[in-house]
Amino acid sequence: MDQILILDYGSQYTQLIARRVRELGVYTDIAPGDAPLSPDRLRGVKGIVMAGSPWSVYDEGAPVPDTSIYSLGIPVLGVCYGAQRMTYDHGGKVATLADREYGRRPVMVTACDPLFEGVPPEFLSWMSHGDSIEALAPGFVAIATTDNGIPAAIAHESLPLRGVQFHPEVTHCEHGLRILSNFASGICGCEKSWTMERYIDEEREALRARVGASPVLLLISGGVDSTVAAALLLRTLGPERVHLLYIDTGLMRKDESVEVMRTLNALGAAHVRRADAESDFLTALAGVSDPEEKRRIIGDMFITVQQREVERLGLGDDYFLAQGTLYTDLIESGKGVGKKAHVIKSHHNVRSPLVEKKRSEGRIVEPLDRLYKDEVRALGRVLGVDEAVVSRHPFPGPGLGVRVLGDVTKDKCDTLRAADDIYIKELRARGLYDRIWQAFAVLLPVRSVGVAGDVRRYGWTVALRAVASTDGMTADVFEFPMKDLLEISAIITNRVPEVGRVVYDVSSKPPATIEWE
Repeated sequence: MDQILILDYGSQYTQLIARRVRELGVYTDIAPGDAPLSPDRLRGVKGIVMAGSPWSVYDEGAPVPDTSIYSLGIPVLGVCYGAQRMTYDHGGKVATLADREYGRRPVMVTACDPLFEGVPPEFLSWMSHGDSIEALAPGFVAIATTDNGIPAAIAHESLPLRGVQFHPEVTHCEHGLRILSNFASGICGCEKSWTMERYIDEEREALRARVGASPVLLLISGGVDSTVAAALLLRTLGPERVHLLYIDTGLMRKDESVEVMRTLNALGAAHVRRADAESDFLTALAGVSDPEEKRRIIGDMFITVQQREVERLGLGDDYFLAQGTLYTDLIESGKGVGKKAHVIKSHHNVRSPLVEKKRSEGRIVEPLDRLYKDEVRALGRVLGVDEAVVSRHPFPGPGLGVRVLGDVTKDKCDTLRAADDIYIKELRARGLYDRIWQAFAVLLPVRSVGVAGDVRRYGWTVALRAVASTDGMTADVFEFPMKDLLEISAIITNRVPEVGRVVYDVSSKPPATIEWE
């Protein structure tokens, strides 16, 4: 099967590039950007993308590619750091210029090149870099520039090497998908043979080979990811070998546990266990305010409770632990393929020392760890998972533990649960839920004085968040109808006496990924 190989240098956009190319029907794989490329590794590779990086080419320890890629005869596209790396490796100059480029930036196409076939001579790109190409390397020409004259795209005069300073994989870049299609299908000549059905077939084969005859224990959160992972495991290994463990942390949304158990039973699972661990989690979190420390505690407690429950299940020592980990979890936790990623936040199912121990023993199965959330939804639909589950908004593994800002108590969780339940139900009733990728309420560590019915009220402040997305990978601020927002806010303060004020949380710049906690 034809494929595009993505070289990972730790960028938060690496998997987004891979996802975009897969969306075009072309298979992508990701490899460490600084690892040697053997003939076996290059088998089937029709094109290479050198992805971005949080590093500068001049930083000590910056990732350096196997320079043989430039002479293989395989088309190479450098994106952001990849373009800078390509320039630097061929004798050009990269520098931090006074006019840094972040966000939308106009690009003017200045030369005829197949990379820009069907793309208008001027379009808005999406930039995210501090360094820029100051001087082209010998043999390279600029085929596009930004409005300040800085090269936005380069190409070698005789070798199949190209680079773009912008990010075509981000939805905010106009014609980005066309540019990637021009590279993958046009320049590289890849056949469009990648489908979710094919992914399922390959993943099922890999699961059977990896697990053998051992039982598998899947930690279920009740969200889209773990539920789809359960469906895939049950279909692949059969209900008798798959054990589903739902740990009720006391940090879930209102009535979440009841819905979770109903969903798991509907999947045809034979072994489902619910562990009531609210007191364990709340005791461990008592007095803790730092969000990273909360995630660490919650991650450790998940595994501690799991180990306790495993003994009760009698699975023995040869079981595999399965998780619904996504690739976004890995890269945000600094676990990118190339090990050069910066930590954005620690996910409880990635960076917990106890999870790391299991991972080092080779006893963890993560069948979704190369997928984005929207791909998981597509996978769930192919597997026949109920649409009400597949279309649910993302919900963090640490649950309300990271949506109660400051220290966590049962009373605060109950207050947030009540407000959040009203918010989600009102969104559904008003036809807004399916227009939003992710919506949730946050309990702020702030009390506000107000007057209700001539009585002074001193209550908590709740922030409402709503995020839209055109593709499930990049985010835009949701344009909330003011009438609905005001009415929902009034309902919350009227029905939840502990809440004195409701505010709306608005972001000004959409990030690359949108599974916020």
